[in-house]
Order: sequence, then C-alpha cells, then structure tokens
Amino acid sequence: MEKPSFADVAIVSCGTLSPELRHLKQTGFLDTEHLIFTTPGLHEDIEELERQLISKIAAAADRAPHVLVVYGGKFCYVNADNPTRTMQTIIAEQPASVERIDATHCMDMLADESERERIATELAGGEPVWWMTPGWIQFRYKVFKDWDKAMANENFPRHTGGAVVLDGIGFVDEYMSKHPEDFLEYSDWMGIPIQAHPISLDRFKDLLAAGCRRLKGGA
Repeated sequence: MEKPSFADVAIVSCGTLSPELRHLKQTGFLDTEHLIFTTPGLHEDIEELERQLISKIAAAADRAPHVLVVYGGKFCYVNADNPTRTMQTIIAEQPASVERIDATHCMDMLADESERERIATELAGGEPVWWMTPGWIQFRYKVFKDWDKAMANENFPRHTGGAVVLDGIGFVDEYMSKHPEDFLEYSDWMGIPIQAHPISLDRFKDLLAAGCRRLKGGA
C-alpha cells in the first residue's frame, strides 16, 4: 500500500520516541513539519502527562488539520485513582481530527509481542527481559527521574534475561563508542547486562501510516 503523506499532519509524541521519529523525518518517511514532544518518562507522573499531552495536542491542532498521537494505550497512562480513565478516554475527548497510534507502549510500536518473544528466546533463552528503546538510554535521567539504587535493585534483577534495547537507528553502537563509561555505569546501576538488538522500523512505519489513513478517513 502506498505511503500516505504526513504533510498536513502534526505528530504529538512522548519524547522517548523522538530519536526514531526524527530519524524517520530525516530519512524522508515523515514529511510533516510538525514533530511535537512531551517530556520523556511521564508515565511516572500521569497528572503531568495528561496536562502536557492535552496542551501539546491543542498546539498541534493550531498548526495542522490532523493530529496523530504517538502514545501507547495500555501502559503509558495508568490512573490508579480513576482506573476507568485511560489514554483512549483522553483521546476520545479531543476533536475528531485527533487519532492515536494503535500500540500498547513504545516497545510495542517497534516490535510486536511475537517479535519480542522471538528476540527474548534468541538473546536470553526465553528468560524475562527488561525491554527498552534508544530513548530509555538517551533520556535515562528523565525516564528514571525518581528512582534510586534501592528501587533499581527491586525492579531490574528479576529480569534474568537482562535488558534489551530495540534499536532501529544504530543508536547503541554510537552511544557506546562515545560514552562507554556511561553505558557500563547504567548497566551496573540496573544490576543486569544491557544489549542492543537491531530491528527495522517497518512496524513503526506501518503503525504511523495506518494512523494517518484513519485520520483522513481511509481504512
């Protein structure tokens, strides 16, 4: 199916995915002039996430007739005080010209569940894996803003397969060559090894294209 044009679409995304979205713009897949990002790691602060997301959507709607939101539906916004309020609830409250990408979280946008299972089997013998994207490396101190070593010890070591970065842009190799000490310190802080797995961005492109078509009334 022919790729739709994003020229009349503004994209509002979690900043964690900014490396991939900027790459897709630089390589010509996204022809939009409007990439708008919320602060990375706001799944830890849902009140601020909701505030920023609604504000950014409004700003995006002033710039383009269509707005595509790049946020997961299941795990990015979990409201413990009001469980029936979900990401889809927030999107449904926006104008009809606003649509959300069809995925559960950022890792799912890059590799679906079956692909992640295949990678976990290949790299970790099927052991539990802590999944990451390049943004979880680049924006570490925002994503884990309020985490101390005790919290890291409580959460990461149970992932006996280590951490795997789903890398569709060659980010980890470049980061390790420029900041090897930081990368090793990150792994030490997590208490598990971190390795990259190269992927294509085909799934992400397909999800973006499908969201764009829905915005414009297509299938």
